[in-house]
Amino acid sequence: MTATSDPSFPSTSSSPSPASPASPPTTAAPAQRQWLARLGADYRLERGRCVVSHEHDGPLRLLKSLYPEGDAICHSVLVHPPSGLVGGDTLDIAVTVGEGAHALVTTPGATRFYRSPDGAPATQCVQATLGEGARLEWLPLEAIAYPGCEAVNEARFTLAPTAELLAWDITALGLPGAGQPFSSGRFLQHLEIPGVWLERGRLDAVDALLMDGELGLAGQRCLGTLVFASGAALDRDRRERALDAVRALIDADPLRGQVIVVGHPALGRWLQERIAVRFGIAANIDFPQPSSFAWNILHAFFDDLPHESAFSREALTWRIHALLPRLARDARFAPV
Repeated sequence: MTATSDPSFPSTSSSPSPASPASPPTTAAPAQRQWLARLGADYRLERGRCVVSHEHDGPLRLLKSLYPEGDAICHSVLVHPPSGLVGGDTLDIAVTVGEGAHALVTTPGATRFYRSPDGAPATQCVQATLGEGARLEWLPLEAIAYPGCEAVNEARFTLAPTAELLAWDITALGLPGAGQPFSSGRFLQHLEIPGVWLERGRLDAVDALLMDGELGLAGQRCLGTLVFASGAALDRDRRERALDAVRALIDADPLRGQVIVVGHPALGRWLQERIAVRFGIAANIDFPQPSSFAWNILHAFFDDLPHESAFSREALTWRIHALLPRLARDARFAPV
């Protein structure tokens, strides 16, 4: 594909260079100049088919559109040929999903933030705007923070009242299995639906309390966020259809336990009440939150994991209780 400049983007003086190797040396970032790559993708619905047009500047582009779920849903693969970012690199991605359009965007591999020898940050910035009735599934593979990186990973999603978003973000800190633990470097994560929701945090490898403390990551080096968002409350018809889907599962095997993932315990209680009112009974149904659900799946595959996540409400209650005597002697907690 021939690169074309997008007039909506400001010009850049950076010069492209040959793509970097996909597998960098373990002790240094791949040799390359600083990249400044931009991509603008516009999804729209035309005669029942979701189509996309895009313009790019630098080594960032979309592959051929795919339609495995039919014409109404356009699947796109976002490709960054150099395969990673070093200090000074910037990936600027702008996605617009027009009225009634439905897009799914993923990547063929992980986004790698390599070591930044001069301390300059490597930045990936995603801005997505969803129009009325639009749907976006933003499902890239994980971001890997190599030791010594200075990384900024930002994603902002703006939704019209009838738009819907399903997005995830997965971050792996270092490659401990390859002998490259996240022993140095910083990773700034920013996920936002402006005016509605914000998740922002800086992970600093030398912050032992954060990285290894019982109230921090507790030695874990992989984390993720899964988001379903709607520009407005789901209407009654969709809520009823969701309940009908639950009923179909229950009727298929009334004795089998059911699992419904919810974003908040209050939503689980509301669903249980609504199911009971509608069907006369609500039994043997579990309403885990995403973190607990993911832990249960991991536990099923890895026998050495404890049965209960260290971040469950029950576990954290006792861990906090055990820390209180020591924290009481800390002058910083005197006001508390």
